[in-house]
Amino acid sequence: MDFALHSRLAAEFFGTALMIILGNGSVANVELNGTKGHHSGWIIISIGYGFAVMIPALMFGSISGNHINPAFTLGLALAGDFPWSEVLPYISVQLLGAIVGQLVVVACFKPHYDMTTDPEAVLATFSTIDATKSRSNGFINEFFGTFTLVFSALAITHSPIFGHGNQGAGFIGIGLLVMVIVTSFGGPTGPALNPARDFGPRLVHALMPLKHKGSSQWNYAWIPVVAPFAAGACATLLYKAIFGL
Repeated sequence: MDFALHSRLAAEFFGTALMIILGNGSVANVELNGTKGHHSGWIIISIGYGFAVMIPALMFGSISGNHINPAFTLGLALAGDFPWSEVLPYISVQLLGAIVGQLVVVACFKPHYDMTTDPEAVLATFSTIDATKSRSNGFINEFFGTFTLVFSALAITHSPIFGHGNQGAGFIGIGLLVMVIVTSFGGPTGPALNPARDFGPRLVHALMPLKHKGSSQWNYAWIPVVAPFAAGACATLLYKAIFGL
């Protein structure tokens, strides 16, 4: 069934918002003081973000394709598998959904934000930073993490195993893919793997009057935007060149 553009944009908005609510909600549960999950560990964040991608995919994948990631949208357009006329609308609602999702996270965890005095712990619940303060390392990590995500997601969604009415299993596979990427690539940067997932919440961080928020680290902010866009384009074009789309 083909859905109208406004329906697909609504799916991208709600899908991205839900990804941030579940994903950054899991980060907030681990990083912020006084939560019941405080210091429960990186595996909680990995599981949280895996399901944060899986659940919207199961909900909206058959409607909009569940891009919920500007890097994926741009990569498909470059490969000729997505109309250029819809790239900007898709990316716009993805960014808006990320902002709204982050506002929900802040509202739910506001007392714990007030209790947390470490500004980097606060920022971690919004956006990514490089653990070694290295922009070059951050770029490398974000590039290869996103490349792995996009290339693997294309392989999963185009696999005959998940065709013929078994699309939902492919969406579950993508959720597990995100989970293992966050587990394996998560140490250096977070990671973002998604320009909207980082930029939208970082903008909220910059504008929200939180007590101990510190710097939004805009000098690093271009890394989780440019690197995923570059990686998404490379991964999609390479996959198409080898396997077709």
